[in-house]
Amino acid sequence: MKMRDRCVSNGSAATQGRGIEASDGHPIRVCLVAPALVVPGGQAIQAARLYRGLRQIPALAVGFVPTNPRLPGMLQLLQRIRYVRTIVTSVRYLWSLFRCLPDYDVVHVFSASYWSFILCPTPAILLAKWFRKKVVLNYRSGEAEDHLRRWATSAIPVIRRADALVVSSNYLGEVFARAGLPTRTIANIVDFDQFQFRARASLRPVFLSNRHLEDLYNVACVLRAFALIQRIYPEARLVVAGDGSQRQPLVRLAAELGLKHYEFVGRVPPDRMPSLLDAADVYLNAPNIDNMPGSILEAFASGLPVVTTDAGGIPHIVRHGETGLIVSRGDHEGMAAAAVRLLEDPSLVRRLTSSALDECRRRYAPQAVVREWLSVYQGLVAPSRSAASRR
Repeated sequence: MKMRDRCVSNGSAATQGRGIEASDGHPIRVCLVAPALVVPGGQAIQAARLYRGLRQIPALAVGFVPTNPRLPGMLQLLQRIRYVRTIVTSVRYLWSLFRCLPDYDVVHVFSASYWSFILCPTPAILLAKWFRKKVVLNYRSGEAEDHLRRWATSAIPVIRRADALVVSSNYLGEVFARAGLPTRTIANIVDFDQFQFRARASLRPVFLSNRHLEDLYNVACVLRAFALIQRIYPEARLVVAGDGSQRQPLVRLAAELGLKHYEFVGRVPPDRMPSLLDAADVYLNAPNIDNMPGSILEAFASGLPVVTTDAGGIPHIVRHGETGLIVSRGDHEGMAAAAVRLLEDPSLVRRLTSSALDECRRRYAPQAVVREWLSVYQGLVAPSRSAASRR
């Protein structure tokens, strides 16, 4: 779903939203500030799913300001020029914030780390507070611990300006608690209309890796594991989805390892991802740093057994031997052994995928997650509306 900045977009009544009304009869006006799906990524996908879910709640009027706005017409040419792109995009983003934020009660800001935190969440938080709005900072990066340590003077004072700090995993909650910053945890959303469960009675040696091709996601570990798998299953196949700065080094590594039957398919749009998951039989994930990867939840929903490293928040969403198999970071031999174990043990696969689906439906269904967000907004707005009614 492509979204442009919307200064007010009223939520429409729907089945899942009926019975949830604003306590004073007036909808709470919420503005999501997040990346739009110009380039698919975890934050953009979650923002799109949340926006869609929130708009089904009659108690809310929901708008959206993209942190990566597209310039109109011929001005888009400026966004193809390095450095100029950052300047013109930032100017357009700031203008959208200045124009739209006065129309809202709550400003819900998605956040990553480092320079992204400076360029995107920081101005949204400061402008929203200047306009005397309630602010929810929704921090989602697995690099939080390093960010808070190395960028403390620029990050922590801004974070403290938010009225609520919400994270997507208990792992991040623990990171912020060590920095003296209380949080609330609300999980990611899985779209069960998009991802359909397929039971796999027996597995073919067909593997999928779906992460950005950057150092922190260590796709090289997946390639090395696949090389070991191919010694046992010469017919094994691997699809590597995603793009990034490490694509060419990874292509070279695949050649050096003598891999066969593999393909780098590049960046895959969200609407094609369900078919990619359905075509595979094992999901391999090997990051060194991570938070709560939506790709694992999508694999759960699709019936794809997961082998993953133990980076960051992953042990909070994957229970080893119950919903997936976990190996140590950088352990390509352990990853290969776990994958072979799945290929050779159909009963284990059935147990893992069944438990993973149950977990997914219980914790990550859109209706449950959206209701948690509604309670956050109501908790922020209710005191001020109550005070206003008494005057």
